[in-house]
Amino acid sequence: MDKNLDIDNVDLKIISLLNEDAKTPYTEIAKKVFVSSGTVHVRMRKLEDLGIVKSATLNIDFSKLGYDISAFLGIYLEKSSLYDAVIENLKQIPEVINAYYTTGNYSIFAKIICKDTNHLRTVLDNIQKVDGIDRTETLIVLEESINRPIQFFDKTGK
Repeated sequence: MDKNLDIDNVDLKIISLLNEDAKTPYTEIAKKVFVSSGTVHVRMRKLEDLGIVKSATLNIDFSKLGYDISAFLGIYLEKSSLYDAVIENLKQIPEVINAYYTTGNYSIFAKIICKDTNHLRTVLDNIQKVDGIDRTETLIVLEESINRPIQFFDKTGK
């Protein structure tokens, strides 16, 4: 952790609780951390101003919305200098929900979601047409076994 950031255990507890459920009211967080709801509000504003908290997100079960296929895509670039341009093009494909610049075999590792195998094929065709992409490898997800935020403390607050 950056030593210049004025973060303490109260901040970390607030982050941990909201990381589990971002919709938790500040009053409930305050009771669990043993501070006032005003303190939670002030601390959250500080964490946002420091850029530690960027946004609150939803954890969506895409399969219940008809997206039955999740896949990871290893993307090989023609040249690493094309990374920025390729990422800009991938941002235009809504089924690409995450993308990472990586070391190892792939230049980019992306996660995509699709409704079915026909939709997956169409998305893969669109991705492979992006200038700068040499080739791709697809790994279809069979099951997501772990999807959790990092825990700064155990359930007892230690």
